Amino acid sequence: MLRAVAHLPAHHGRGAAIDSITLAHDERRLRRKLLTGKNGTEVLVDFPNTVTLDHEGALELEDGRLFEILAAKEILYAVTADDAAHLLRLAWHIGNRHTPAQLDADRILIKRDHVLKTMLEGLGAKVTDVTEPFFAEHGAYHSHNHAEPAHALLARK
Repeated sequence: MLRAVAHLPAHHGRGAAIDSITLAHDERRLRRKLLTGKNGTEVLVDFPNTVTLDHEGALELEDGRLFEILAAKEILYAVTADDAAHLLRLAWHIGNRHTPAQLDADRILIKRDHVLKTMLEGLGAKVTDVTEPFFAEHGAYHSHNHAEPAHALLARK
């Protein structure tokens, strides 16, 4: 079994990978996990801190080879609004429910949930079924590493 020693960002320019794996949004955020590529390559990830693996990024293996990371298409809702102020209000309601969301300039993507859909439509949103990769924000309080500050604003100096 191969071990990952580093994670590389998208468009790293380091060449072709020996194998790849397609992961959903939640699966791309990890610290320790055994991954199996589409060609059967097993890679152990055991980093000191939780990382988010970029779509089209890679894991650098202990022998210098690369293992590519791809974002899976997920079943989502695209939430749109009448104008920017309306979209901002919708984002507040989604965030108030601690729902992972991808915030784009003209829409919000969330995982499908009929209760949220009903709420958003009640607030005047247009909610459309889409299937595409999901890149949700992790949030200011998202930390599972107790050695680091839990709030993003405290982590920056």
